[in-house]
Amino acid sequence: MSKYRTHTCGELNIKNKNTDISISGWLNKKRDHGNLLFLDLRDNYGITQCVIDKESKSFKDLEKIPLETVLKINGTVLQRSDETVNKDLSTGEIEVKIKTHVILGTTKELPLPVFTDQEYSEEIRLKYRFLDLRRKKIHKNIILRSKVISFIRNEMQKMGFLEFQTPILTSSSPEGARDFLVPSRLNPGKFYALPQAPQQFKQLIMVSGFDKYFQIAPCFRDEDARADRSPGEFYQLDIEMSFVDQSNVFDVVEKLMVKLFNNFSSKKMLYDKFPKIKYTDALMMYGSDKPDLRNPLKIYEITDIFSRDDVKFEIFKKLVKKGSIVRGIVTKQTSNQPRSFFDNIDKWAKTEGASGLAYFTIEKDKIITGKGPVGKFFSEDSLKEIMKITSAEVGDSIFLACGTKNEVEKILSLARDKIGSDLNLIDENSFAFCWIIDYPMFEKDEETGKIKFSHNPFSMPQGDIDNIDLSNPLEILAYQYDIVCNGIELSSGAIRNHIPQLMYKLFKVAGYDKKDVDVKFSGMINALSYGAPPHGGIAPGIDRIIMLLADEKNIREVTMFPMNQNAQDLMMNAPSEVEGTQLKELGLEIKKK
Repeated sequence: MSKYRTHTCGELNIKNKNTDISISGWLNKKRDHGNLLFLDLRDNYGITQCVIDKESKSFKDLEKIPLETVLKINGTVLQRSDETVNKDLSTGEIEVKIKTHVILGTTKELPLPVFTDQEYSEEIRLKYRFLDLRRKKIHKNIILRSKVISFIRNEMQKMGFLEFQTPILTSSSPEGARDFLVPSRLNPGKFYALPQAPQQFKQLIMVSGFDKYFQIAPCFRDEDARADRSPGEFYQLDIEMSFVDQSNVFDVVEKLMVKLFNNFSSKKMLYDKFPKIKYTDALMMYGSDKPDLRNPLKIYEITDIFSRDDVKFEIFKKLVKKGSIVRGIVTKQTSNQPRSFFDNIDKWAKTEGASGLAYFTIEKDKIITGKGPVGKFFSEDSLKEIMKITSAEVGDSIFLACGTKNEVEKILSLARDKIGSDLNLIDENSFAFCWIIDYPMFEKDEETGKIKFSHNPFSMPQGDIDNIDLSNPLEILAYQYDIVCNGIELSSGAIRNHIPQLMYKLFKVAGYDKKDVDVKFSGMINALSYGAPPHGGIAPGIDRIIMLLADEKNIREVTMFPMNQNAQDLMMNAPSEVEGTQLKELGLEIKKK
């Protein structure tokens, strides 16, 4: 038994009635009722209400004690009257009558309230993160994080995976995001890099003869912050498997995700077997390779309609002649929506950098007509053709965007989310997973016009690898895939290229000669030359998984000690300047701007 407590603040109940106990924790709230003083004592496990009357020797002392003081309370468990039971607390049927108390830890004036989850400035919350973490909501999120990681470890081990740790100090990567560099004292002028991911190491584990590997891996990337991405560091469930194809990886991940999300959330899973959507189809139907499948709205290609003589929408027709495309979103039975609904979507599109969204509603009196600002420009026959292409019906409305492929995809992807939200079409009580597959192996750099890898350079191309045609590299597809949930990308993965000669050929397309590959990827290419098995894997982001399960929009709400938007740790004052002696020892000098 601890000298500080016989019970936690979350376990006392009616079975402990009339028992003398000791509990310790933080003073969460006080309520002074004149002759009685009520104190809520909080620890990691819950809250217990304590009470003391005015006649007690401790009354005046406890009356003055500030919130968040750490106390030990000795007292007797009493049953609450029926009208004072608190059903929101596991300890709500009892209270502790205080006999004595001991102050275990004093507190200064609080910079933010702890007993409430009200919004507070990011700067204060991060500077005093140790206080912020005492608050109910975020405390619960961090406990959830721990439980999820333990669950994942257990499930991976059940499936025969072994957990290994890969190096934190490694070599700089020529691909991907910016590295965090670490100077080497023993090797002056040379640097380690913190791993952006254990990508090469996990492949080397497969080459080493281990069959199934996983790791809750820390990853480091010098990237700007976003709501779903921490600056500096994050964690991922790193997975790699030998002698597998794409479907084997999918089976493992689907099995894990279904169990995980069913275990930690009451929301329903829309799919036990996740839909597989080709990359090009995702861009066509949803305008994005991160589609939210809870939203039923789809995008349709209708460019050819504007070559018809009976379509008089001249602005779009001229743009189409110059190479623009036209796509549209159909909203079902929205003819009863007020004009303001449609105009607001059009105005919103302009705030997003588009020229707006044209729209019309399909109506029928004697003939089919288009109602709305541009409806008059379409004949009945052209409207029927649009209805055939889009499966639209009388009473439906269509929003149109015209521009380059990238422009149209961007605005209609955003519009799909906006309209779906405005019409309450998105089931917030569900999870919709999907796979995006068949990514192109290469893409053209918009700035330089050169061919570059579009995804992971170590991926296996599709097709006849013994007779691969490299004359049209932009048409080569790869065994690369993303897993997406509710519009959030959880991970990219791939079946790896384990054939050195094929790797040299693919890297040559991207501008690397054999010498470049041998130098920049020496460890990998050398290992693959000694008999490598076919292998593949994936690495779902732990932080984003917790975000979904905790129903949070910002990754800071599920991260224990996050940095701010400028990649600064306000609590520990990092990054910070270092002593000149440290720099000298490393052979470094700071050049002032």
